[in-house]
Amino acid sequence: MISLSGTLERQAGLAVDCANVVHIYHLEGTEVIALRGVDLAIDPGEMVALLGPSGAGKSTLLRMLGGLLRPSAGKVTVGDLDVGRLTPSELRSFRATQVGIVLQDPLANLLPYATVAQNVVFAGRGARSDARSGKGAPPQPMQLLGLLGIGSLADRRVTSLSGGEQQRVALAVGAAGGGNLLLVDEPTSQLDHAQRGEVIDALHALHAGIGATMVMVTHDPTVAASVPRTVTIRDGRVGAEGRKGAQFAVVGRDGTLQLPPEVLERFPPQTLFRLSNLPDGIELRQADPEVE
Repeated sequence: MISLSGTLERQAGLAVDCANVVHIYHLEGTEVIALRGVDLAIDPGEMVALLGPSGAGKSTLLRMLGGLLRPSAGKVTVGDLDVGRLTPSELRSFRATQVGIVLQDPLANLLPYATVAQNVVFAGRGARSDARSGKGAPPQPMQLLGLLGIGSLADRRVTSLSGGEQQRVALAVGAAGGGNLLLVDEPTSQLDHAQRGEVIDALHALHAGIGATMVMVTHDPTVAASVPRTVTIRDGRVGAEGRKGAQFAVVGRDGTLQLPPEVLERFPPQTLFRLSNLPDGIELRQADPEVE
């Protein structure tokens, strides 16, 4: 019998690095380019939200970090692993012990006929086996549930819970494997205002409690505002970053710089600029070659 007690041990978060990542979907004789050269570095233990319009490539990138998709070109590194080059058996081990994935629909992460505690225990079975072979102990189920404010629901079937409670159970299931990287897709998309607040609090409590690197996809501005770092994906590339509420443009490794939509409204594609180096930065000034 598996004990539901114990202490919660912090995990060592994994660094993430995406270098010129491209992904192409092949659909009915046509190609759809989802990612067009993504460059992104995330430090161990960071909490990052991926933002952007539908179809920009956010969920595709999240699935690549979890080893569910392979890049068509470029390199995705998690810790010291080149995820795109892992064999099927290595990928299974990676997903069982190194990364937790929380899908958008809470019930897609859960065994609907089982209780909350049974779901979390089941999700941690691979990590417990790994611990016996020398890896650190995974988070204990009741400690996780307590951290997320749902310890009193341990013996309830997940189908009897509200959407917000199911989402918090899904977060516990994602973290139960002792993974060092937690990937969360649209955690508040199906919730009302009160439930969103509970899940946002749970995300931050989980991140602080387990210490893993956390990357989430969201359209929710309240979630985005609560996260220390945001990365906006536009047209399959990193278009901007947010730090402490301020937005910044990002120069890619190939020298490209995406202008934000409000700037593009004033200066459409093919607009010419003159670039000047200044002591404290650069200046872009619209140019007219006929005049100059």
